[in-house]
Amino acid sequence: MKTPVRKILGWLMCLVSVLAWTADSPALALGVRVANTTLRLPQNPAQLGYSLVDAFPGVTFSEPVCIASPPGETNRLFILEKGGTMVVITNLAHPTRTVFMQLTVMSDSESGLLGLAFHPGYATNRLFFLSLTRNLTTTLGSGRHQGIARFECSPTNSNQGLPGSEVPLLNQYDTAGNHQGGDLHFGPDGYLYASMGDEGPQYDGGNNSQNITKNYFSAILRLDVDKRPGNLLPNVHPAVTTNYFVPADNPYVGATNFNGKTVDPTKVRTEFYAVGFRNPWRMSFDSVTGQLYVGDVGQDLWEWVDVVVKGGNYGWAFFEGLHPGFKTPPAGFTRINPIHEYPHGTGPSRGNAIIGGVVYRGKHLSQLYGTYVFSDNGTGNVWILRPNGTNFVTSERITGAAGPSAIGIDPSNGDVLIAQTGGQIARLQYNATPVGTPLPPTLADAGAFGDLAALTPQPGVVPYDLNVPFWSDGALKRRWFSIPDLTAQMGFNRDGNWQFPAGSVWVKHFDLELTNGVPASRRRLETRFIVKTTNDLYGVTYRWDDTQKNATLVPEVGLDETFVIHDGSTVRTQVWHYPGRAECLTCHTAVGGGALGFNTPQLNRDFDSGDGLENQILALNRAGYFSSPATGLQTLRALVPATDRTASAEARVRSYLAANCSQCHQPGGPTTAAFDTRIATPTSLAGLINGHLNVSGGGDAFHVISPGAPEASEMLERISKRGSEQMPPLASNVVDTNAVALLTEWINGDAVTFQSFADWQVVHFGDPKLPQAAATADPDADGQSNELEFLVGTDPLAALDPWRVSARLGNGVVQIRFPRIARRGFEVQVSGNFADPLGWQPLDVPSNRPFFSAATADAIVEDPIVDSHPRFYRVRVFEQ
Repeated sequence: MKTPVRKILGWLMCLVSVLAWTADSPALALGVRVANTTLRLPQNPAQLGYSLVDAFPGVTFSEPVCIASPPGETNRLFILEKGGTMVVITNLAHPTRTVFMQLTVMSDSESGLLGLAFHPGYATNRLFFLSLTRNLTTTLGSGRHQGIARFECSPTNSNQGLPGSEVPLLNQYDTAGNHQGGDLHFGPDGYLYASMGDEGPQYDGGNNSQNITKNYFSAILRLDVDKRPGNLLPNVHPAVTTNYFVPADNPYVGATNFNGKTVDPTKVRTEFYAVGFRNPWRMSFDSVTGQLYVGDVGQDLWEWVDVVVKGGNYGWAFFEGLHPGFKTPPAGFTRINPIHEYPHGTGPSRGNAIIGGVVYRGKHLSQLYGTYVFSDNGTGNVWILRPNGTNFVTSERITGAAGPSAIGIDPSNGDVLIAQTGGQIARLQYNATPVGTPLPPTLADAGAFGDLAALTPQPGVVPYDLNVPFWSDGALKRRWFSIPDLTAQMGFNRDGNWQFPAGSVWVKHFDLELTNGVPASRRRLETRFIVKTTNDLYGVTYRWDDTQKNATLVPEVGLDETFVIHDGSTVRTQVWHYPGRAECLTCHTAVGGGALGFNTPQLNRDFDSGDGLENQILALNRAGYFSSPATGLQTLRALVPATDRTASAEARVRSYLAANCSQCHQPGGPTTAAFDTRIATPTSLAGLINGHLNVSGGGDAFHVISPGAPEASEMLERISKRGSEQMPPLASNVVDTNAVALLTEWINGDAVTFQSFADWQVVHFGDPKLPQAAATADPDADGQSNELEFLVGTDPLAALDPWRVSARLGNGVVQIRFPRIARRGFEVQVSGNFADPLGWQPLDVPSNRPFFSAATADAIVEDPIVDSHPRFYRVRVFEQ
């Protein structure tokens, strides 16, 4: 969700002038921060180089140009040969080449059989789509046509396509054999995306690059091949058919202006999703973020990489990469710059024909996790772009290929595969030459514990605990952290992520009861480390051996182990997954703060770390861990455990989601799902209740949360299963039944009666645009705004139905009393100057801690008086 968070709140003031006596405050014993000198996890671990090897020895291809696999499959790979052969490789460990389908195409120049995409429902509907160049006669002319067509797999032979099953979608007459684009992919929204070049004449001689009312060139198309209700037929054009729809939200639907000129909306190519491309040769969606990357082949001087967004104009032929192009842009023309470009020529940083790549999300090469891997057909250079927050750093050459023509993914393990014009499919792998400090081979070598048997931490390795732990298949966990350098400090944030210095280390240890409820049956499973590097972080896992005396570094790809669990009268097997290093980065995202759980709402709790029970944030504050002291400690938010039934179901659900989902599901996170699970985002703005789904197998009735309908709530569906669609997506093989019950309780309970302010306006005023319906209006003249009446549940049209706040002074304490409405937050604020709007501050006392009650009850917040100055109070009311 990209909308800035708006906290709906209301105020009711109670003015009190008091004279008070002064008392001495009790002295607090200061904690002592201790340096650590024993940890031996390198801040920047050893790195390996890269090489290419033959992925399928003995299997060769003729001009391979596309690598693809059906969704969900792990043991088949499809290769398109430019001359018209569609090949399937079966049994990838011992590959067999089979001709899946043979087509007649025009394969001269850059034409031929170019792109392949399998329908998201291929496993049941057997539909796939091809981009291909053929010699046809249409009303546009006779000769070369660039087409997109649908085909079917044989119902009796999964390794055989049916040439006679063709259903054309689009056939565009093409005057040249080059600049075909020709790539096809289904996006996370379930729509088919197709890349189209500018037809071929140099310097955009066909005048296609900045024209949305002519033909189907120089663009990324977005098509609805399922013809969903509400979508549209394409505008009339000789190239198109009625075998697809145009998504109604495509950016040029209904357009009347383009580049400052009036256009006829009935002639607009509404299939266009983004424009301004020269020859978008190979594109891909990041499997995690859903971002679309395109490599665009340049003219004379530059090659570039684009991240494509809806409605984006990428500049050709007004620009070549970042540089002035070959035509003059109109006044006010705006474009989206490439994320990277490189010049023509030879050498490690140059080339002449970009081969668009993939974002690596495999397990074998954790050093590359999240990077964009791409290449160049001329020089063979293989580069990566490494993300740095929302940007990319300068590219790094990692190896070289022989005439690369396409890049894809091995579905069995996520490896990067590169098609080479010589006929091989190459696999990217590490070489055997590490540079730098290696990782400690055992837990004892890591230096975190002085006594492994007792898990006694070394000095400067400090235990901590969380309010709501991440679900880990029923494992019991202990946690420690260390900032070894006493001069290094953290940056505190009340609601957002803390900032951590390089060298910070977090340790998490896992035990599993082999007989549930019997502590003596506990087995030590693993101890994990997260280490903050200069610009990023890395994670490693140590698996405890059968002697339970030490733990050994888990292989980079991770490891599975099976245990027999005695659960009452039931005996079951449980697979425990020790995460690989790339998987650590999947969850420990930058937007999630890196060190998950090490934040204010998780650490805001009492814990005995060895010197008695104390609030953890207070203890960190006193020990000097923060670069600026944390203030207002009693007013900080805290996550609520699912078992705390004094809190509302909504508060407990939101706490569970914050702990288990917010590392991905928030603005800027690595997911296309448009909801926000951060605890500070109000539910009305979080996109949860009746939240939109990009793709839903259940149809229009399905939402993120469908109140009163657990069976139509996608979030509940995903946490209730294990497999490819489970949530959380990693490190779990067992369903969290308590979370399922909690979410079901909310869906059938409080979510049904949930009401946004807009809903409330309609109920009470009919039309939210009426002046008396405005948030600040007071139609019943009771002194309370509509916004406050909405929050506290009073009638905005009944003056005798107010929400009241009172204050009473006695024995040196002011008691502020008010009804605490269920599912609402309340914060008493104090000021010494009623007229100063900046003088109000939250009252920093224990009874003023944020809390969302399950039931309405009277609340009392007490303010001890320590001086004789006047004090004024007001109460802020806000949503969960």
